[in-house]
Parts: sequence; structure tokens; C-alpha cells
Amino acid sequence: MKCENVMNQGQSIKHALHKQDDIAKNEYRVRLNASIDASRFLLRQGLPFRGHEEKEETDNNGNFVELLKYTAEQNEDMSKVVLRNAPGNNQMTSPKIQKDIVHCFAEELIKSIIDEIDHDVFGLLVDESTDVSYKEKMAVVFRYVEKSGIVKERFISLTHVSDTSSSSLKSAIDSLFTKYGLCITKVRGQGYDGASNMKGEFNGLRSFSESNWRSVSE
Repeated sequence: MKCENVMNQGQSIKHALHKQDDIAKNEYRVRLNASIDASRFLLRQGLPFRGHEEKEETDNNGNFVELLKYTAEQNEDMSKVVLRNAPGNNQMTSPKIQKDIVHCFAEELIKSIIDEIDHDVFGLLVDESTDVSYKEKMAVVFRYVEKSGIVKERFISLTHVSDTSSSSLKSAIDSLFTKYGLCITKVRGQGYDGASNMKGEFNGLRSFSESNWRSVSE
């Protein structure tokens, strides 16, 4: 009888391991979807993700973890596999996981914006600033007219640059265009702030870009 049970597919070690693997995959999928749903809500509402301290004994762990807790309280199946009931190395709540999910949302959003432009002409708006850690950042916005005739301005990128010289900013813009397969010849206007290195008549980014991009289009 024992030999027959061992030979039975439903009783074999291989089948038991495979079944356990399927259960782990389903639990992982539930945790991932819960983290994605929480991220989607916070991004849509423009709310911060993290609190000052994210520990089990902390009263308020930030919006992301607290939203997961609340959602799990309303869903018994989810509560069995998330947060404290999840494996310690697979909770899908770490800052790195949160950033990865947000990055995926950002890439999908940018793709939808580029699809909306649909290889048509657009304007380029650029500004630079320094964050709290004194790192130089370049913000890029596209301005275009959609098919129904509505003018839209959409934030595309916040990119770290080594400095705010005209050549560095142009190099960052070129990299952005290359990454998303955009054509420089489709740019029909450029807007910059009042910084001399960005709007100077001869040495600024605008004149530097126009002279270089004109040679590409010719």
C-alpha cells in the first residue's frame, strides 16, 4: 500500500513540490497586485508613500504600508499573504520595490504621451534646478496639440545632470530623445527659464541646440 501511494502521482514528492510552488506563485501574485494597487492610488492622489519610520510597532508607517493594512483588513484572502503573514524576504513593501513600481508606472505614462503625439510636431520646455542634496536636475516638459485640437503640456522627465552647462543639458536631452525614439526634427519650439546658460543668444542651450539640430535636419 505504501509503495502504491509513493507511485501515485497525487502522492509523489514531485507533485507535492509542484503544488507548493503553485501556491507560492499565487501568493506572490496577490502581494504584488496589492502593492501595485496601493501605488496606483497614491500616485493618482499625489500622496507621499513613506513615513518617518516603518516598523511593525510604529503607529503610522506611512501611506503605502497603512493602505496595504487597510486593504488587507477588508480582504481575508489578501490578509493571509501580505505584510506580517508574508515571508520576511518577499513582502513587496521595501522602498526599492516601491520605486520599481513607480518607475514602471512612469514608463507606461510616458509611452502613452508619446503615442498621443504620434510622430507629430511638439514644443520642448526645459528647466533646471538643484534638489535638497545639491544635485543638479533637469526637468523636461512636452507641449503639443492632440488630435482633438486641445493643447497639452506633459511632464516627461526629471534627469540628473553633472552640471548646468549648455553642452551637458543638450547631451541629456539627446539621450532622452534617443531613449524614447523621438525625432529632433519634430521640435517646433523651445522654452527655457531666465538662466544665462539656457537662454543666452549665442552661448545658451537654445542657440546651441538650434545650430546642432538644424545640421541634423539638413
